Amino acid sequence: MKFDILKHSLVPHHEILSEEEVEKLLKTYNIKKSDLPQMLDTDPVAKAIGAKEGDVVKIVRSSPTAGESVAYRLVVKREII
Repeated sequence: MKFDILKHSLVPHHEILSEEEVEKLLKTYNIKKSDLPQMLDTDPVAKAIGAKEGDVVKIVRSSPTAGESVAYRLVVKREII
C-alpha cells in the first residue's frame, strides 16, 4: 500500500510547466531560470509528478487573504558533497 502525497490536504497543487509557459514566465518577469527559487529533484512531490532537473514547477496554494497564491520553483539536482 503506497501513500499518494499529492492527495494530502496540506500539499498544494504542483504542475510542470511546458517550455512555452516557461518562456512566457521568464519574459513576463524579465528573469532567468537561475533566478527562480529551487526545489531538489529528490523532493517527494517532484518525484511524484516526475519533475526532472531543469523543469520549472508551478505551485498553487489556497490563501485566506489572497484567495490563491502562485509560486514557481526550478528543479535542481542534489549535489553530494
